[in-house]
Amino acid sequence: MSPPSNNAARERLRIAIQKSGRLAEPARALLAACGLSWRESRDRLFCYGESLPIDLLLVRDDDIPGLIADGVCDLGVVGRNELDEQAGERARNGLPPAYRELRPLGFGACRLMLAIPEEWEWRGPEQLQGLRIATSYPAILSSWLDVRGIEAGVVELSGSVEIAPKLGTADLICDLVSSGATLAANHLKPVETLLESEAVLAGPVRDYDDARAELMAMLLRRMDGVLKVKDNQLLMFRAPAESVDALAKLLRDAEPLTRLPINDDGSLNLQTMHHGAVSWQLLEELERAGARNLMVLSVERSLA
Repeated sequence: MSPPSNNAARERLRIAIQKSGRLAEPARALLAACGLSWRESRDRLFCYGESLPIDLLLVRDDDIPGLIADGVCDLGVVGRNELDEQAGERARNGLPPAYRELRPLGFGACRLMLAIPEEWEWRGPEQLQGLRIATSYPAILSSWLDVRGIEAGVVELSGSVEIAPKLGTADLICDLVSSGATLAANHLKPVETLLESEAVLAGPVRDYDDARAELMAMLLRRMDGVLKVKDNQLLMFRAPAESVDALAKLLRDAEPLTRLPINDDGSLNLQTMHHGAVSWQLLEELERAGARNLMVLSVERSLA
């Protein structure tokens, strides 16, 4: 099954995601949590939406902004670094904005950073004057340099940026950093962050005025519900009324305690939404403070 023509009546929503790579599986998992399911084509490049009229295009990460700009797809899950780089390139070429970030998605976190040889002492951005910087993100780097009035050579590379200083093609680099292991292996150290990046949901600059508008609004509501409770857990327990204040003080990362009907023995049924993991240590502290019958429940989605 192939995607319909771009000129056809658009009553279905198309979302572009990575076919493979670090954003691919988390993107599919997020969309599945929003209630989407698909039938995949034989070439594994197009997924026809079965539960809702929302289809997937499986493509390269760096193709996604262009697909949104050309109207081939309506939304995309893409790294902020890629979205901002291509937006910067459009601006440098005198083209108007064609897409925007709609939601940060909370996965695929990394940073675009300057990294210098380990033996260098970092004294600040003014140190870059007249140096050569290798990068795969020339638009972001050039804009950052321009804002600071720094004249440096931008050496554009499509890959293996970290070996440029060894090869003598650049003095330092500007590249994505997650763990920092690749930099360390090449005797480089990160010194300055240009961009905090993660996976984002990108869409067009202008809102749709056809059937896609309602579909997009529904998807964003569901996505917000999933993301809101992504790291939350529902904590339920019983406790005597005189223990409530002490228990509330222990629950620093939780919503205010909700009191449910009183039990026959006079104890209260209590619950709260805890932001982040509930550790064994916290459970033991709550038990010592008077909590009983403690239960921790995972939360998949919320429309509240």
